[in-house]
Amino acid sequence: MTILLLTRRQVLATGAAALAGGTLARAHDGTVHVAIRNLAFQPAEIEVRAGETIEWTNDDPFAHTATVKGGWEVTIPPGKKATHVVTAGDTVDYYCRFHPNMKGRIKVVE
Repeated sequence: MTILLLTRRQVLATGAAALAGGTLARAHDGTVHVAIRNLAFQPAEIEVRAGETIEWTNDDPFAHTATVKGGWEVTIPPGKKATHVVTAGDTVDYYCRFHPNMKGRIKVVE
């Protein structure tokens, strides 16, 4: 049995590298999770496949939307979750209709 011991610096560097690469979220088990906190979609950019689900969790004390101009809209009440099933044409930028500075991007991959 091999025991791997890491210094605190190695653990912090590994965590920082994971966070730096974590700006683009991928779906796991068919669902990609997006948190809404402090007037921001987290992560702001996600990758999904057609047929997978995006689930937004609103941790803010007021309502938000995931709105695609000229397309679909999902309303997410405070403290609640809402979902959208992705279609092939859903590579889009989206925003919150109530807070237009909140922006996100959905990239559909094969």
